[in-house]
Amino acid sequence: MEKQDYYEVLGVGRDADEKALKSAFRKLAMQYHPDRNPGDAEAEQNFKKVGEAYDILKDPERRAAYDRYGHAAFEQGMGGSGGGAGFDGSAFSDIFDDLFGEFMGRGGGGGRGRSSARRGNDLRYDIEISLEEAFDGASKEISLTTSVTCDVCGGTGAKEGSRPQTCPTCGGVGKVRTNQGFFMVERTCPTCGGAGQIIADPCAACAGTGAVQREKSLQVKIPKGVETGTRIRLAGEGQAGVRGGPAGDLYLFVTVEPHPVFKRDREMILCDVPLPLATAALGGEIEVPTIDGGRAKVKIPSGTQSGKQFRLRSKGMPTISGGPLGDMIVRAQVETPVNLTDRQRELLEEFAEIERSERGQSSPQSDGFFTRVKEFWDDLTE
Repeated sequence: MEKQDYYEVLGVGRDADEKALKSAFRKLAMQYHPDRNPGDAEAEQNFKKVGEAYDILKDPERRAAYDRYGHAAFEQGMGGSGGGAGFDGSAFSDIFDDLFGEFMGRGGGGGRGRSSARRGNDLRYDIEISLEEAFDGASKEISLTTSVTCDVCGGTGAKEGSRPQTCPTCGGVGKVRTNQGFFMVERTCPTCGGAGQIIADPCAACAGTGAVQREKSLQVKIPKGVETGTRIRLAGEGQAGVRGGPAGDLYLFVTVEPHPVFKRDREMILCDVPLPLATAALGGEIEVPTIDGGRAKVKIPSGTQSGKQFRLRSKGMPTISGGPLGDMIVRAQVETPVNLTDRQRELLEEFAEIERSERGQSSPQSDGFFTRVKEFWDDLTE
């Protein structure tokens, strides 16, 4: 089933600013929150859709990718696997603490404690590919040093045989309150740093963080049609979370290397082809290379000038969205002969003599130009 447009999910236009997105998200999140709709499967599904849509659109780079490629920007290796954009709930973290403090057992002093687990940081990796790899797609192996879940403690941060303990200062809430006159001031617990838990006996391998630094290798898939500036998201391949929290994401930033023969303009391939003077004048047929590794024949009409363009249909680049191939444009560059033999020079001099006696017959552009120049000079002398 086709996924619903993220802007439609939030009920906003495609030109909505950050404030409008956040406002729409707050309203719908409150409406569909499971604590307000216990046992309602449809409300729960809508709640997830709202969170996924806002998670993408609140990020300028993700939003730009979605505006250009739609849901395809986050599928088949570009945005996580399986069913969509890889929503991990981070969209709610900065809003639901305020909206649903009572629902989540915070703010009242007697509810559930905060988890010490935190999501890992996202990572960036710059990758270069050839134009041929951008055409065909590619599988590349990359290596990077990052934090991974500690094998010794399993990510808890606690020494084997022990467990994190509820913070005695805040009682697991992660915040403490103090009275200042008529006001109640709430601040992050200084003992546990807001985690709600402390590790009295930390793991020696990870010093209580639940993660260690390690080099890892990944086989990444580069889809067809990518271009310089494309960002590919690999969900869960970033830094390990703190104390068992979910891992961050890895973002591949693609650069397509310059090609010695072709130039690219989005889905169009440009190829400048030198054309011998005789072929340009008399006409003929030439063979040109194509980005798919093949050859194509181009008919050259007599009298072809430099800059003349020939279009080869469907010989250009693919698109990420899977649309039809672009076209290839062959631009003729008429080449002036050099290192002439005596015979070649003799023939050209004979041609030039005929050209002077029959001005305008075979070189109408130059004849017209110099006629206009002569008229311009005559006007200046009057």
